[in-house]
Amino acid sequence: MAIIEKLPEFSNRFARWNGNEKLSGYPFIENINTPFTPVRRALPMMNLALISSAGAYIDGTTPFETDSKDGDASIKEIPIEVEASDLRYAAKGYDPAAVQQDRNSQIPVDRLLEYQANAVIGKLNETWWSLSSHIPNARLVAEDLTPKLAERLARYEVQAALLIPASPLCHQTLGIVARGLEEKGIPTIMISVDPAAVDRIRPPRTAYYAGEFGSVAGKPDWPEFQLRILDETLRTMETFDQPGARKLGVLMESKVEAARGER
Repeated sequence: MAIIEKLPEFSNRFARWNGNEKLSGYPFIENINTPFTPVRRALPMMNLALISSAGAYIDGTTPFETDSKDGDASIKEIPIEVEASDLRYAAKGYDPAAVQQDRNSQIPVDRLLEYQANAVIGKLNETWWSLSSHIPNARLVAEDLTPKLAERLARYEVQAALLIPASPLCHQTLGIVARGLEEKGIPTIMISVDPAAVDRIRPPRTAYYAGEFGSVAGKPDWPEFQLRILDETLRTMETFDQPGARKLGVLMESKVEAARGER
């Protein structure tokens, strides 16, 4: 199955796009069909990969390129031992204030390690993967980035991948990545705050709610909210028997907590 349907049409329209930062006139990908790989391991036995497109990189290393029309399709592999204070963000298309305040709002390494300690998941893979938040050239995502990433996940013997976009455009990027990984036999689930993007790109599994770009995994310094999002997302992943998107019921309890001043 094609990762991007009508790819030549996209490439022709992309060549005519003027590359403006606000993405006006940008030829967003639209797919009809969706690849799908069943989940074959229960969460407590699963080696889970985390893939973020918040543009994170380790301080002192080369940041993602955000000024070119194509974008930066490179991949950064970051050990889970790297502290939040050692991360920097090449952010474009979203406000990085939340992730700078609390990386778990976009890159929930600490929350997932808590799940590992409590045997909710088998383990969080020893490295996680960081992608740029701004890759307008979707062809690069499908033909260059995704095959390389799939190879890395296979080498680590990952059983499933959790994908968390940060910006409107990287909802598309990670939707393409999810489609490519499932074509390679790796089940995925993406957390989304942009249902319209999900309808266009059609990733295999999506859990969505009315959240905000830049804090898709939950508001900063609110671990209970973050855990609710992750818990419902991961448990939902096991229940899909075909491609689709499901709305998370995480907001009501969180609104009650916020009204009580409980964060």
